[in-house]
This record gives sequence, structure tokens and C-alpha cells, in this order.
Amino acid sequence: MHDEAEVELPPQRRFLGPDRNWHLAFGGLLAIALVTFTLWSFGYVSSGANHVVLFTAIVFGVFMAFNIGGNDVANSFGTSVGAGTLTMKQALVVAAIFEVSGAVIAGGEVTDTVRSGIVDLGGVELAPMDFVYIMMSALLGAAIWLLVATRLGWPVSTTHSIVGGIVGAAVTLGTVQGTGGWEMVQWGEIGKIAVSWVLSPLLGGIAAWLMFGLIKRHILVYNEKADHQLRSIKIERAEHRTRHKQAFERLNELQQISYTNAMARDAVTSRREDFDPDELESDYYRELYDIEEKASKVGAHRALETWVPLLAAGGSLIISGMMLTKGLKNLHLNIDFVGNLLIMGMIAAVVWMAVFIFAKSLKSQNISRSTFLLFSWLQVFTASAFAFSHGSNDIANAIGPFAAVLDVMRTGQISDEASVPPAAMLAFGVALIGGLWFVGRRVIQTVGSGLTKMHPASGFAAELSAAAVVMGASLLGLPVSSTHILIGAVLGVGIINRAANWNLMKPIALAWVITLPASAAVGAGCVLVLRSVF
Repeated sequence: MHDEAEVELPPQRRFLGPDRNWHLAFGGLLAIALVTFTLWSFGYVSSGANHVVLFTAIVFGVFMAFNIGGNDVANSFGTSVGAGTLTMKQALVVAAIFEVSGAVIAGGEVTDTVRSGIVDLGGVELAPMDFVYIMMSALLGAAIWLLVATRLGWPVSTTHSIVGGIVGAAVTLGTVQGTGGWEMVQWGEIGKIAVSWVLSPLLGGIAAWLMFGLIKRHILVYNEKADHQLRSIKIERAEHRTRHKQAFERLNELQQISYTNAMARDAVTSRREDFDPDELESDYYRELYDIEEKASKVGAHRALETWVPLLAAGGSLIISGMMLTKGLKNLHLNIDFVGNLLIMGMIAAVVWMAVFIFAKSLKSQNISRSTFLLFSWLQVFTASAFAFSHGSNDIANAIGPFAAVLDVMRTGQISDEASVPPAAMLAFGVALIGGLWFVGRRVIQTVGSGLTKMHPASGFAAELSAAAVVMGASLLGLPVSSTHILIGAVLGVGIINRAANWNLMKPIALAWVITLPASAAVGAGCVLVLRSVF
């Protein structure tokens, strides 16, 4: 009798599905990170700190990082996965390296902005533990709203979420205690957030519209015309072969022998690099020579060999500039303006040469395949850079408030600055990648295919445009959101292709507007509960 226990179920019917091992691995990794970091934190804070409050803060912080991964990181990699450049698992690896690296190397400044840029702590009397409750409530309020938005497939700003949580908790606590209220909030900063609802997608859309418009006009349309010409020439070759075969069959035996000898001589002659077409004896090879000359004049790979390396070099200028002026700022390299320009120029030159050689090596491939490969490579490059830029700003929305909590529980007072322990960054980084894996798919679907259909060329244009706007806005001090910028860039691409899904954009735009009040509402309720419990 056949043993039913030995029957192996298909992957789809197994517990946790075909990716069961991945689910278990990330679930186990999250659990290990949470337990290990909790034990480390108990030894890091002062001996008199309330460990229950600390553990609750850790859970809230890790939960926030988890949802940043599911929403913001998923938003960053949506174009790459949607275009077929990266699989979900490959995106996970890239995110793990570049998002966390961005946070570790360049995320220090965001902590101060989140802590003191929105709520004025110096203007009111605030007990250290009340400050802790505000930050914990902000983390939970932002995390819950992010989870709701993620489940609905809406990419929203984590920065606006955490700001909403801080505002709701701070105003509520100040009102209840009578120590302050609306005056704690710096409304100029809230006004900047409102401006960013329009400014961010507008800048991203314009930049992507311009960039993808140039790519489409000078590369994609050219390639389509060249491909059409090559197809016509291929048909002409087949007709030429058929016509001469039929003509050859009508010749008598002596004529066939004579013509075959002439063709044999022509075959040898045509292989010489310096042969003269007048040396050809047979009509077959003379006409074939004319067809091949016509094919060579098409210049099928000309656009790829000319424009794509220049695009890559320009992109490397943007990315390296972002790294030098923003990403590596905390390392205090003390490189002057001229030095930065020289470094950027060297990187651009190397990238131009590498992509040019890569483009030349693809001549044996058909045009559409070559275009896909080149832009896929460029898109991975831009996705990695955008992930670094994103990590340097938005992962700190979870780390910042939690570092403030940890600092208070260590020193017993509210400090102007708080260091971010590497252990916290590592634990939150694991949570961020776990969130991308477990809940990020719906946002990836929205960005990668819901708003418009993606190709590596359009994905590259959207990502590079967004990175350029993020860097430019950071240098100019403009109030923007990287999430909103990328969504605007995706729509800019969709407008060029006449395929933007405005019906899907409507609920996303509404979600942007209600992000701050929704997070504020949860934060307000949470701070009251925390004060009553602890």
C-alpha cells in the first residue's frame, strides 16, 4: 500500500506557499533581531529605566521600520521589479545593502530634524518621560497608518507619517497637562509639508517627462525605425535568395556549373576586407552586396552606442554628486568644490567607457534585446543609488524617534542630540528588509505596473529623475518627499506613453493629504493610553 505520508505536495499547497523557506528565514531573522536587540538595550539604558516601557518602545520602533520597508522601500524598487529588471528576491538583496548603508552613512542629520524641527521642545515644560511617550506614540501612529496604506497598495510618505504622529501626541499631551498645546507645533514646517504635496510630484513629473521624452525621441523611436528597416531587409534577403534559386533551377547543366564556379569565386572575394564590388561576377553576390550595404547604413545600434553611454555618464554625475555632497557628508572628507568636480568627472568618464564597451559588445544581439539589457543595467545602478539616498533620509524616521527614547532612558534627560547605536541601526535594518518581503508586494505592484506599464528605459528615467530632484531639493532646502517625487516621475513617464492611470492616482493623492491627520489621530490616542498605563 502506498504511504500517504510520503506524497509530496506541490509548492503552492505547502504551508506558507512556494516561498516557505524565505518566509521562515525572514520571520526567524526578525525574531532573533528583536530578542537580541532587546537584551542589548536592557544593558544600554540606565539601571533605573523602566524595562517594560523600553520593550514597548522597541516593539513600536521595529514595527515602524517594518512598515517603512513595506511602503517606502517597496516604492523605491517598484519600477525595477515592475520593469522585469529585478526579481523580488534580487530587489531584497539590493535593498538590504544600499538602504541600510544609506542610513548608517548619511542618516545622522534626520534624527535632529524629526526631534526638534516640528515640535518646539524649548518653549514648554516637558518631563523626560512625557517626551518618551510622545516619541513612542508617534512611532505607533505612523506605523499603523503606513500598514493600512501598504495593505491598500498606496505609497505614502513615512516622513509625513512620523511628523503627524509627533504633532498629534505632543499637542494632546500639552493640552491635557496644560503645559502647552498648539503653540508647541512649528506650523511653518507643517506648511512646508502641505507645499510638498504639490511640489514633489510636480518636480518629479516634469523631470521624468523631460528625460524620458529625450530617451524616447532619440533612442527608442530611432530603434523602432531601425528595427523596422532591418525586418524589411531580412524579407528582402529571403526574396532575393528565393528568386535566384528559382532562376538557377531554370538554367541548363553547363550554365549551372559555370554559375556555381562564379559564385564560389565571389564567396572567396567577398570575404576579403578590401575587396572591390566590381570584382563580383554573379548577379546573386552583386545584389546581396547592395542589400548588405543597405543594412550597414541603417546603423541599428548607433543610438545605443552614442546616447546610452552619455546618459549613463550623466546619471553617474548625479549619483556621485549626491554621494559626495549628501551621502558622505558625515565622514568629513574635507574635499573642496574643485576636488568634488574632479572626482565626479573621473567617475563619469569610467562609466561612459564601460557602458560604451558594453553597448559595442551587444552588436550581435537584436535591437530590442540590446536596449532591454543596457537599460536594465542602468536601472539597477539608479535603483541602488536611489535606495542609498532613500535610506539616508527615510529609514531614520524610525531610528530617530527611537534613538531619542533610548537617549532619555539612558541619561534621564532630554538632550539636543542623540547618537544612533549601531545595534539599533542593524536591528531596524533587518525589520525594514523584512517589511519589504512580507508586505511590500502591493505597493510594488502599484508603482511597477498599476500607475503605468514599465520598461527598463522608462524605469531608468523615472528613478534617475527622482534621484536628481531629491538631490537638488536637498541642496536648495526645498520641502519635498522622495516618495511623492518618484510617484510623480512614474506619472511623467506614463504621460509620455499616454498610459497614466489617473483613476489609481486619485486615492493615492487623497492618502497623501490624510497621512498627517491619520497618524496624528493614532498618536494622540496612543499617548493618552501610555500615560494612563505607565
